[in-house]
Amino acid sequence: MKITFLGAADTVTGSRHLVEIDGQTLLLDCGLFQGFKTLRERNWAPLPVPAREIDAVVLSHAHLDHSGYLPALVKQGFKGAVHCTQATRDLAEVLLLDSAHLQEEDARRANRKGFSRHEPALPLYTVADAKRAIARLTPLPAGKAVRLGNVLAELTPVGHLLGACAVTLRQRDVSLVYSGDLGRSNDMLMPAPQRIARADVLLVESTYGNRLHPPEDVQAVLGSIVRATVRRGGSVLLPSFAVGRAQALMLVMQRLKAAGEVPEDLPVFLDSPMATAATTLYQKHRRLLRLSPREANTLCDGVTIVSTPQQSEKVSRARYPSVIISASGMATGGRVLHHLKAMAPNPKHSIVFPGFQVAGTRGAKLVEGATEVKIFGEYVAVKAQVSHLEGFSGHADANELMHWLQGFEQAPRETFVVHGEPAAADALRSRIADELGWRVRVPEHLSQFSV
Repeated sequence: MKITFLGAADTVTGSRHLVEIDGQTLLLDCGLFQGFKTLRERNWAPLPVPAREIDAVVLSHAHLDHSGYLPALVKQGFKGAVHCTQATRDLAEVLLLDSAHLQEEDARRANRKGFSRHEPALPLYTVADAKRAIARLTPLPAGKAVRLGNVLAELTPVGHLLGACAVTLRQRDVSLVYSGDLGRSNDMLMPAPQRIARADVLLVESTYGNRLHPPEDVQAVLGSIVRATVRRGGSVLLPSFAVGRAQALMLVMQRLKAAGEVPEDLPVFLDSPMATAATTLYQKHRRLLRLSPREANTLCDGVTIVSTPQQSEKVSRARYPSVIISASGMATGGRVLHHLKAMAPNPKHSIVFPGFQVAGTRGAKLVEGATEVKIFGEYVAVKAQVSHLEGFSGHADANELMHWLQGFEQAPRETFVVHGEPAAADALRSRIADELGWRVRVPEHLSQFSV
């Protein structure tokens, strides 16, 4: 078995792990690099193996840093199946179409306003490319081993996101386990990650490998921010991941209103077509959630769905207090940028980032205290109050990662720590070595290992 780390090996983004096993070439995840420009440029670099030589892809979940490169892979000649759960397939369709649309829009805007150094600016892939990739998504049932050529593949639910699973590959007596992204033990929407008993080779994520989630009650903290903002006549902007986070925020706003902790008539806007579509899928797959059927079915109660760009502009110009949930979660693109441009210069407003911000993104810069940010080629002053609620994160923290690892009945022969910033990955590596006594390493980008 040979593993080549094509992404998420020195960063928390761009998950792509190439596994050559018994004459087959499989790609675990096919993610988009996000964040710093040097990382985003990797999306344009040729793969070290021709796309047509990859037999199949297995997706852990639908987030773009795990699935967003699929249209580019298909564009380059990939002809195989992309295996995942049914919920991941449904969410990936929404996410990939939106990603392609945003890339086309960004290219058009850059060409129109002339703020790209490329002439003309081109998208990494188009909506047509995304549709071809979606046609290759092939659902597998979770918890059941399925044969992929000479290899048995099994998906194990791990919380984090609707449909998210760890991936196990077995070939004769050798097994490889890839954690994907692990969820939290007390997530609002998703059950705790299921443990796995055995792995000869283990790839484990480390997003929060050097951090613990704060003990704060995020519902209470958000309620306090909303009340303070409304008192000064402002609105609250929640840049949100459209899938998972937006649904959790709607749930929290419902609970705050029901408890009388924020005004019952406070307008709540969901301004993201993708989040609207994803909410429908969360309700469709509600048996996978830890919510009661009533809460799952009433997620949108009291929420105004913003459908058109014209309606979105009207929300941005509104003078009365409101809560606006809009994508993207790291303010890297989408409708949230128009709200951010309108609201950031005004100190009466609040901008609250509910979750992890990848280094180099606009969201990370704001959380770190930037006094201005570049939006649509222009610098915008930041005078609104910016907050970061890490407690909304859907990622397991360092202790929760260790708890999941302790579920293995014996030490893997090799453990690779992936999908983390260098400090986080090394911190988890150290804990695994010291507390579990396992052989463990942090691979470098494009490194190869035969195991």
